[in-house]
Amino acid sequence: MPHPLLDPRRLAALNALGVQQAWVPRDALDETELAALMPHVGPVAPAAGRRQPAAVARADAPAARAEPVARPAAGVPATSAQAADAAAAAAPRAEQPTVAAQRVEQVRALAWEPLQAFTEACRACKLGGMRHQAVFGVGHAQARVMVVGEAPGAEEDRVGEPFVGAAGKLLDNMLRACGLQRHGDDPRSTVYVANVIKCRPPGNRNPEPDEIAQCLPILRRQIELVRPRLLLALGRFAAQSLTGSSEPIGRLRQRAWDWQGIPVVVSYHPAYLLRTPQDKAKAWADLCRAQDLLDAL
Repeated sequence: MPHPLLDPRRLAALNALGVQQAWVPRDALDETELAALMPHVGPVAPAAGRRQPAAVARADAPAARAEPVARPAAGVPATSAQAADAAAAAAPRAEQPTVAAQRVEQVRALAWEPLQAFTEACRACKLGGMRHQAVFGVGHAQARVMVVGEAPGAEEDRVGEPFVGAAGKLLDNMLRACGLQRHGDDPRSTVYVANVIKCRPPGNRNPEPDEIAQCLPILRRQIELVRPRLLLALGRFAAQSLTGSSEPIGRLRQRAWDWQGIPVVVSYHPAYLLRTPQDKAKAWADLCRAQDLLDAL
């Protein structure tokens, strides 16, 4: 039986993400396996083994007390991901805005096409009057996997579809490595893709709490209608919205989460990976975890 590191699915994920080097224990592979692995991932060097996921954390459970932010040793510069995690953890928490109960109940009662019409006509926050069009979602309405991103950018606002441009191409490569796609007729291989925020924030700024609050009932209703077997949350705002945690994404990924009985896998947003390619290997590990969950299901 070939070594797990030679699993064709994992090699395909590596290649799709553009990761050119894997760190594996040299003594875990024999000479034949080393020779087979080298053309795919480059030099093999020793490193720690794969981390096991923690117990399932439910999104509706009380949040655990945040642990101290991990800081680099003296004299060692922090990576961009570490710096972002530290800043997010140190930032003061703002009060969560409330959404009218009437709006929540109205959205909860909508079927698929009325929900899309409701989204396109929505002006509940200031973004509704600043966008060109709402970006509702794309894919199979009964998909086995639902991908949740953060907010539309300029291209998404123009085209009306989430994840277009360079980030969209990288997402397509990531999905393809898992045997998935965003356009197709088979719910087993075609995903559904949506964002937490349905309208583009000006200048591609981060979505604000009141904007997220107004859009969350729509996203929740989309998930209820699709009824996926797995949720893939890409980016901090998607991850925090689906897990109910305010922790930075570096501490949310590779942990077991649950949204109303649906497993949630957290990973980095493709746009972030384009800016920070050194974290593509972490995204590869997240994809492997998603594949393992799908196989188990």
